[in-house]
Order: sequence, then C-alpha cells, then structure tokens
Amino acid sequence: MLEEVERWLDRRSWSVADRPLERILAAKRNTKVSVVLPALNEEATVGDIVAVIRRELMSEAVPLVDELVVIDSGSTDRTAVVAAAAGARVVARDAILPRIPAVPGKGEVLWRSLMVTTGDVVCFVDADLRDFSADFVSGIVGPLLTDPDVDFVKAMYDRPFGDTPGQGGRVTELVARPLLNLHWPQLAGLVQPLGGEYAARRSLLERLPFPVGYGVELGLLVDALHTVGLDALAQVDVGVRKHRHQDGQALGRMAAAIYRTAQLRLSRGHLVRPLLTQFERGEKGFEPRTYAVDTEERPPMADIVEYARRRVA
Repeated sequence: MLEEVERWLDRRSWSVADRPLERILAAKRNTKVSVVLPALNEEATVGDIVAVIRRELMSEAVPLVDELVVIDSGSTDRTAVVAAAAGARVVARDAILPRIPAVPGKGEVLWRSLMVTTGDVVCFVDADLRDFSADFVSGIVGPLLTDPDVDFVKAMYDRPFGDTPGQGGRVTELVARPLLNLHWPQLAGLVQPLGGEYAARRSLLERLPFPVGYGVELGLLVDALHTVGLDALAQVDVGVRKHRHQDGQALGRMAAAIYRTAQLRLSRGHLVRPLLTQFERGEKGFEPRTYAVDTEERPPMADIVEYARRRVA
C-alpha cells in the first residue's frame, strides 16, 4: 500500500462512535442535510428505513436530517405508497427534469435527485437495507459537519452473505478492488468502494458527471479523487450491512458497467501497480492485507440550465 494511503487510513478512517450525535448536532449550525433513497420495487424495506430516519434523526431532540426524499424509479409494487406513509417525500424519477428523457439506472436517479433536494450535504442510502440503523446516516454525515476539509464520505461495514460473515460484496472483491488497486492506488484504502451509503457536499456533487447505471459509485469516487484530492475523502465504520443479494447474472451486468466506467476514466492517465489490498475485521477494526497480483454518463448538474435557474431563484 502506498505510504500516502497508509497515512490516509490513520487520518480519514473513523468509527461511528468517534462522533457522538451531540457533537454532530453542535457542529451542524445552519448546514442543511438531505437524505436520498433511490428505490425500485423496495416496498419490503423502504418503509422501515424511512421510519428509523424520521424517528431518530428528524425529531426536535435530534434535528440532524432536514429533508428525506425517496426517488421512485418506476416501481410496480407499493414502494411509493409505503415510503410516503412512513414519512418520506416521494418523487417520481420521470417527473424530474422532464426535458431530458430518463434512462434506467441507479446513477440516473441519484443525478436527478440533486434537482429536487436542497441540502448543503446530500446523503445517499440504498432502499433495500434490512435491520437498518440510523448510524448509516449520522456516521457518514458527521465528518462533513465537523471537518471542513472533508468533502466525500463512504460508509464501511461487514457484508455477510446469508449466514456467512464477510463474504458479501462479490463485485467489489472481483472487479472494483482490483481496478482501483491497479489504476487508482490512492483509493486502495476504501473498504467498501461500491457501497451505496455515502454523503458528500452538494458543492462537489454538482460538479461531477454521474454514470447512469451501476458504475455510479466507482465513477463518483474516482472523479472525487481527481477533483478534491485524497485527503478530502473519508470513510466511517457503521457496523454490518444486510440487504438483498442479487443473482449471478445481475452481478455480471453490474461488473460490466463498472468496468466500462473505469475504462472511460483510464484515458485520463493512470498508474498500474501490481498489488491488491483487501480488508479483514480484526481486534482494532478493519485491517488491510496487501497481496501481489499473479456506458453513458450525465454531465455535472451545475451545467444543467434548470438547475442553474433554480439556484438563481
């Protein structure tokens, strides 16, 4: 691992316990926080996630989250009804920026969400999480409120596969981590580079292009590195992430999109380094282990006429 990354792990990797809610709330002041859940047929889980955020982070006692929005990307089940009943503002993907026809994909939804949210800090949370904890939000929002030099924060966690601990995140281990280690070794310290829970300053997100599909997490991470530098990135351990696992064919499609996203960015110039860093949870948290190694995008939201008009207004 690069010495720069080792220093980054010491300085920019935290646990949710490092920032109690009292400290985060004291640092919030006038900063507005938006939470966005991209959702497609998630009626079984979206309501519980919304309810936890409303109850634990949007009360008079804990007013951390100012805006909670579910972007429904064409669900055929009761996702929108369940989310609204639990207390979220629900917006249909196709109703946002109708001048630009929507295409399928998670990145498309996240990109459009910037148009219908107003927070200075935007926090993305996947809508298929089970046993959801408010730590997933407060943990990654916290550094953005307490540390002005931090612009982008990823959640890190254990990802069990069924009853087997630590075996989730198959596309991360087989595709994303090798790509990042080989071509963007500064990002080798990210435990969950493809995780769907991350928060960033709007001032950064509106300057980044968004891959419309599964490549959005890798694309945003790489582009954030190029835009603000490694020291402005951080990660927070929030425990365990449980969610619905996809089948092998779906994972193949995800891997292809991620590879294509990386390929587009490699034209900027890259460093090939034949080492791979992976992570295992030890007594002191996640510990690195280093081994020798034997699609369409949306433009930055700041370039969109409607978004610029909204800001002027």
